[in-house]
Amino acid sequence: MKKIILTTVTLCSALVFGQKVSDFRYVSVPQKFQTFKNSFGLEDLLSKILKGKKYVVLSGDQNSWPAEVKANPCQVINADVINDKSFLRNRVILDFKDCNGKTVLQSKGTSLIKEFEEGFSDALQQAVKEVAVSNPVEQVNRVSSVQSEKPVAASSVSEPVKAQSNSGTGKYTNGKVTVQKIQIDENQFILADQDSSVPYATFRTTTKNDVFRVKLQNGNSTIGYVENGNIIIEIPQSNGEYAKETFSIR
Repeated sequence: MKKIILTTVTLCSALVFGQKVSDFRYVSVPQKFQTFKNSFGLEDLLSKILKGKKYVVLSGDQNSWPAEVKANPCQVINADVINDKSFLRNRVILDFKDCNGKTVLQSKGTSLIKEFEEGFSDALQQAVKEVAVSNPVEQVNRVSSVQSEKPVAASSVSEPVKAQSNSGTGKYTNGKVTVQKIQIDENQFILADQDSSVPYATFRTTTKNDVFRVKLQNGNSTIGYVENGNIIIEIPQSNGEYAKETFSIR
């Protein structure tokens, strides 16, 4: 029996900071999209589609990147697929960020297919239509220039954090280490090691309240959320599982 499939596409909202996704040759796709408990192979699907658009797809593990790319990570744009499911729709947000964590493109895809695997796949295929074929230009390593303009770089975890205002601050502990919460702006905050003033983790908002994309001090990406006043980070383990790390306010 022929299945009639109705799909709708929400026009993408492009936040361009002097760049386009097509300016890049390399795209980093994580091993698992963190806002999905089961991502139904969306990582492989996105990688396949991007390769068809002439991009070189890299894993989320920077240790596996070619030496020339490691030397200038700003050649790489980072892809993420965010679960934006509603009650009656399978929806995704396809998000691309540059090496400084700035959004270059966000594209939304929506499907009326009720089955999760087919619906999310359909929604992603709608969203990725907004991505043009790769036509790379030279990408300059711009991390240092951004740091000179702002005390805390959005994607850097190596520079000490300078004093901020008291707005949104507070001390938290996991029982082993004490960190200071520092609100950078309405969309991001950091937990900084109290002793060294180095960011322990950087948090960025998602489309879901109290759920954050997190970049850890070692460069790994994961998710975090606020629960009963506690800040919780899901820490990736070597076996592919995640451990729950809870920071409680002091």
